[in-house]
Amino acid sequence: MKLVILDRDGTINEDRDDYVKSADEWLPVPGALEAIARLNHAGWHTVVASNQSGLGRGLLDMASLTAIHVKMNALLTQAGGRIDAVFFCPHTDSDDCDCRKPLPGLYEQIAERYGVSLGHVPAVGDSLRDLQAAAAAGCQPHLVRTGKSARLGDDGAVQLAAQVKGARVHADLAAFAEWLVHSQAQVGSLVSDSDFGRLGVR
Repeated sequence: MKLVILDRDGTINEDRDDYVKSADEWLPVPGALEAIARLNHAGWHTVVASNQSGLGRGLLDMASLTAIHVKMNALLTQAGGRIDAVFFCPHTDSDDCDCRKPLPGLYEQIAERYGVSLGHVPAVGDSLRDLQAAAAAGCQPHLVRTGKSARLGDDGAVQLAAQVKGARVHADLAAFAEWLVHSQAQVGSLVSDSDFGRLGVR
């Protein structure tokens, strides 16, 4: 099974410092929906793993979260893509759970649900905790320079990714999709098609 795990806020949709609390506030990152569709058309199943502490903080309820994902899936359908499932952590730091990134619980739930080993599963996110959770679960970590990482300069993005062994850097989800599809077409290629993947982050 060809599986990709994606962070949501900052990776698929624009991030907000005050949290994405409603469907109206959910706005896709340019090119992200088309990137997911491209992955789907290349045979990849895409699953979301997302911290949603806004639930635990009382900033939104399950009905609002469901409405957000209904909008996401509707827009993806229009783009010719799909998300197979959304796994989310509703907890805050004080809840001491094992599913809030940078802990690997969400990824382990995905592995159990799909009955797969995560050793060859790419996991994409826009923050250090996304990379740390992916690596802790045994996934291949990928950083996209959107969301939280958009605030970093070139050197900052490389330095952040260098904190997690094996992490690669891509300009955005579209660049990651291009790299992954290209890599599958040319097995063994280590060349990234993103603006920043060529910087040699390992």
